[in-house]
Amino acid sequence: MYFDSHCHLDRIELDDFDNDFDQLLQTIKQEEVNRMLCIGVNLESFDSMYQRIAKYGHIFCSAGVHPDCENVEEPRIDQLCELAQRDKVVAIGETGLDYFHQSGDLGWQRERFVTHIEAARDCSLPLVIHTRDACDHTIELLRKHKAQEVGGVLHCFTESWEMASAAIDLGFYISISGIVTFNQARNVRDVATQIPLERLLIETDAPWLSPAPHRGKTNHPGRVRLVAEKLAEIRGESLETLANTTYQNANNLFGLN
Repeated sequence: MYFDSHCHLDRIELDDFDNDFDQLLQTIKQEEVNRMLCIGVNLESFDSMYQRIAKYGHIFCSAGVHPDCENVEEPRIDQLCELAQRDKVVAIGETGLDYFHQSGDLGWQRERFVTHIEAARDCSLPLVIHTRDACDHTIELLRKHKAQEVGGVLHCFTESWEMASAAIDLGFYISISGIVTFNQARNVRDVATQIPLERLLIETDAPWLSPAPHRGKTNHPGRVRLVAEKLAEIRGESLETLANTTYQNANNLFGLN
């Protein structure tokens, strides 16, 4: 069985599923994906996302504002903790720093990140971290604001082993997406072979980053199996071991045991 630790179910176009969300979920179920975490990206869309997944016992979610979101409502600590009281919310984020897509004075991004860290500590939930080309500041702020008290995951990881190792030392997990199947993603594969199995998660980041051989097409959580297969291959582990361990790791992180 599989746990897609990071997806955006509310953003998947349903054209290929007869515009039927339940048909999408049935397709995912056929691939033995038993649990999913649907990620919040801003406050404006949180309620509609939550309502879409509310009745499904195997789907959980996070609450947060993505670092790439500009001209949106800025979150407050008390606001995030209020959302965290809802039954489905098991993490704070997606949050973090992105110096790849954004440039200029990014102090606002760092302030938003700190708000999420403080909220996670206040409501005792793990963090879902997005990081692009911002290694030093990401690790610095995690340390400075004691993120190790709650832990979390660096999702869709594409940075260096040094950064992954520093995050693992803080009690974080590292999540690998379909990028690991891309021919040019040698760095991701190299890092993926070094992550201790007990600190590894898998994800799709659907509807984006569909793994080979579906690259360029709309992604969905059923394809997390392809991520697991590639990881098992390059790490020299059985698919069963990798699937079962990453499933349990996600349950442990998000308090779902």
